[in-house]
Amino acid sequence: MTKIDPADEAQLFATIDRWVEREVRPRVKEFDHADKWPAEIVEQMKELGLFGATVSPDYGGLGLPATTYAQIVMKISAVWMAITGIFNSHLMLALAVEKFGTEPQRRHWLPKFASGEIRGGLALTEPNAGTDLQAIRMTARRDKGDYVINGTKTWISNGIEGSCFALLVKTNPEASPRYSGMSLFIAPKGPGFTVGRKLEKLGYKSIDSGELIFQDYRIPADHLIGEVEGRGFTQVAGGLELGRINVAARGVGIAEGALRLATDYAQLRQTFGKPIIEHQAIALKIGEMATRARAARLLTLDAAQAFDRGDRCDMEAGMAKYFASEAALENSTESMRIHGAYGYSKEYDIERLYRDAPLTCIGEGTNEMQRLIIARQWARRSAA
Repeated sequence: MTKIDPADEAQLFATIDRWVEREVRPRVKEFDHADKWPAEIVEQMKELGLFGATVSPDYGGLGLPATTYAQIVMKISAVWMAITGIFNSHLMLALAVEKFGTEPQRRHWLPKFASGEIRGGLALTEPNAGTDLQAIRMTARRDKGDYVINGTKTWISNGIEGSCFALLVKTNPEASPRYSGMSLFIAPKGPGFTVGRKLEKLGYKSIDSGELIFQDYRIPADHLIGEVEGRGFTQVAGGLELGRINVAARGVGIAEGALRLATDYAQLRQTFGKPIIEHQAIALKIGEMATRARAARLLTLDAAQAFDRGDRCDMEAGMAKYFASEAALENSTESMRIHGAYGYSKEYDIERLYRDAPLTCIGEGTNEMQRLIIARQWARRSAA
């Protein structure tokens, strides 16, 4: 189990808090409204070590436990959720290499990932394959010492600004069951690998979501993670638990941020001679929001603790992701309503949280799928 000294953790949290207040909060509207890549903030995240947050110190990372990492994500997301996707997607790539790669792969790639010298993400989704990953069509054909890859990925975070991706393909399209023919590659940009259009989004601005196009993209065989074909689906599934904990933490951040904004506004705004928080209708909303945010935080930390213990935690991560993302959506909506007309204005921060929240209900597996996962695991664990 990964551990961190409480004093070191407290110092790290204080550093993140100062950075968010000094560097992120003053500029978030500038970047978000223009949908502009936050290059300066990315460089600061490199200096903070966030691109190596969960990478082992043996390879240059911070080696943070999931519980600490999740709380960092909560703190940042309470102000600007989108930038957490820049390093989280990248850390999914690093996790795949550290957990399933060969030792030479770890030694070569992980220090560069941890420093942020090479940044990227996870390339899974295709135009006709999202939740059903086994339906992907991208293929990799062995050609002597290389693989030749063809196909298209879409909705890939960091697709434009990133330079390397964990790429899920089919090395055996005829395999049965389908997952047994899937493999995961470390895929740096190069000849045959081009970026298509940038996808415009309702929220989650400034982090690029793009199409990746592979046409006779040739990659050395030693870029196959683990150097054994047919393990890609399992390797991806092993990283999604931490990914779902991350999305849950984003949901917590949004839920808590929306609560804070609503509370501050309700204490200042007056109607009929008193602050609106003293009106029962508003007080009831604040009470529900506070309880929802607290429950989301506890569920997320519960899942992170299970992950840190090395326990199977697909049910716990699914519960956290499902509940926290719905809490983000509900709290941001209620906070906007408490703000009244001002909540609909781009001058107020709540409109950004309101736009960002829906992504958490979709990303890393839809909430409909999370409920199915929860039910299946609950039934198995409750079997007589």
